[in-house]
Amino acid sequence: MNYPDFFNNVKTIKLKDELSEFLGTFENGIIEYTYTEIVKAAGHSCPTVAGAYLCCAKALEKLYPDTFPVRGDIKVDFINPIDEDVTGVIANVIGYITGATDVRGFKGIAGKFIRHSLMNFNVIMDGQIKFTRKDNNQSVEMIYNPIVPPELEMQELMQKSISGKASEDEKRKFGEFWQNRVEKLLIDYFDNPEVVIFV
Repeated sequence: MNYPDFFNNVKTIKLKDELSEFLGTFENGIIEYTYTEIVKAAGHSCPTVAGAYLCCAKALEKLYPDTFPVRGDIKVDFINPIDEDVTGVIANVIGYITGATDVRGFKGIAGKFIRHSLMNFNVIMDGQIKFTRKDNNQSVEMIYNPIVPPELEMQELMQKSISGKASEDEKRKFGEFWQNRVEKLLIDYFDNPEVVIFV
């Protein structure tokens, strides 16, 4: 499986999953997610998937500064409905990492490890996404601001590719431009406070 080299250089996200520990899945329940794994789950890499990954990473850094974030113990709220724009895509990525789901999620074992009803939509807030620790109710809200502009040629190449008029070289160039923007967001701008803005 071939993919852009920068995928391997994106900072990983580590969490502790108590259900995983209980079931003997991962030693001490420690799970490490890479951007490549998130892309596999999403089926593609784009500024939206990258933004969901970034928002998750930054929220967990804030909420768990001195310890592993606890997967399955994090509630996630969205200002938008699930079917509006790319909210569903973002929710899928964040849910994959945090374990939070809506009513479809895991119902638990003997009242423990419950993952369902930890994700809500149409929630009134100042930001776009809110992460809350269930154990102490601390929360952070943020707005994702993908400040890296696309290449000037990218729109034209996208239209030609979608319409079937692009050459193989033009299709390749469009993909490269697309991923170059994602790379800048995840590598060069990973810690830029203007990309993930806490409110």
